[in-house]
Amino acid sequence: MSLGAVACGAETNTGAVSSAPIVTTSATSVASPTASASPTPTAPPEFTYKISKVTRDQVKYSWRPGCPVSYEDLRMITMTYWGFDDRPHTGELVVNASVAEPVASVFKKLYDFRYPIKRMEPVDKYKADDYASIDADNTSAFNCRAATGSTNWSQHAYGFAVDLNPLENPYVEADGAHAHSNADNYVERPLKKPGVINAGDRVVKAFASIGWGWGGNWTGTKDYQHFSKSGR
Repeated sequence: MSLGAVACGAETNTGAVSSAPIVTTSATSVASPTASASPTPTAPPEFTYKISKVTRDQVKYSWRPGCPVSYEDLRMITMTYWGFDDRPHTGELVVNASVAEPVASVFKKLYDFRYPIKRMEPVDKYKADDYASIDADNTSAFNCRAATGSTNWSQHAYGFAVDLNPLENPYVEADGAHAHSNADNYVERPLKKPGVINAGDRVVKAFASIGWGWGGNWTGTKDYQHFSKSGR
């Protein structure tokens, strides 16, 4: 699958990334010989991504023997995302190799929408502490852990799930309880605020385009940050 200016295979470890030239325009007044050049606006750079193999050290905390996938079956997507500061940034997301290209295609759509993301770091930056990653409003994917409130493997343990802007999109119990006080103002839906995901919006449709389901559609408990290949 080609994503605009950059393409790379899910099985390559150095997929080339070549940023498209930044578009610039300029205009100079000729009405007067003393007129100065007008400011030169620049467009944001186009979305770029790279898919590379994951080393053991890169998943030092989030992977261990006995996990349902080998770390060799994981891939690191290094890609552009749009920040809350209205500027492009580069983030990293660890996913299963089999879904790396489709997931990158979704984040291209989010970038094109200018959907803001707070930060995007592998959960190993937080020593695989899911609570700490969520509290930092970090968008992440792979983490070899059980599903919340269960002894079964989470879809994150397979690299088949993404948690997107977890502060703006909290995990909410059926009774309205939630674990992170910094998300108090983001529990109700629908809610029109930057980074928030609502039923049927462009973010939900972008993930649906690759067959992934949204935790906000669950009955009872709502996991507004959560998208997964299985829908669970």
